[in-house]
Amino acid sequence: MAETGKTARSSRNQCDVKVIADLFGLSVRRIQQLTQDGVLETVETKSGRRYEMVPTVQKYIKYLSDKAYGKSKTETEKKLKEQKLRAEVALKESQGELHRLRTEIAAGKYISVEEVKLDYSRFFVSLKRFAMSVPSRLAGRLAGFADPVEVRQLENELHNEVQRLLNNFVLKFSVEEKEGDSGRA
Repeated sequence: MAETGKTARSSRNQCDVKVIADLFGLSVRRIQQLTQDGVLETVETKSGRRYEMVPTVQKYIKYLSDKAYGKSKTETEKKLKEQKLRAEVALKESQGELHRLRTEIAAGKYISVEEVKLDYSRFFVSLKRFAMSVPSRLAGRLAGFADPVEVRQLENELHNEVQRLLNNFVLKFSVEEKEGDSGRA
């Protein structure tokens, strides 16, 4: 082991992970975990990442002391605790929002999708009836001022135009509704 330690050390008293693991009586994996948790630090060298002997020993002793007295937690533990708190806050907020929505639904502030569809259906039936009646009403008003053949021809043209516009409206709505459904999937 002495030979491994000598070859792993540089002039600045730097060691590889195996030497530190042997020194502390831990596994190499545990030393790597302590490094990831921010307890131990490495420095970049030409030979790769190394541990400086004195600072590493001091940091490990402080870590053990703090752990024994319950003073300090690792960075990972702190981050996890913060994440947990944020998640709990988000959960409470969403539960509050859900409760608010349920209360408003119970109070009648929202209507069902089926009710909305039925209302829209009624509206569009009424709109179609109104739009389709415009040409004949206009023709009736023009009857005393123009030739009856021209009035009838104008009424037919207006009727065809209204029909075309309503068909385009329905087609555009159908296409947009299908695109909206495929966008949600």
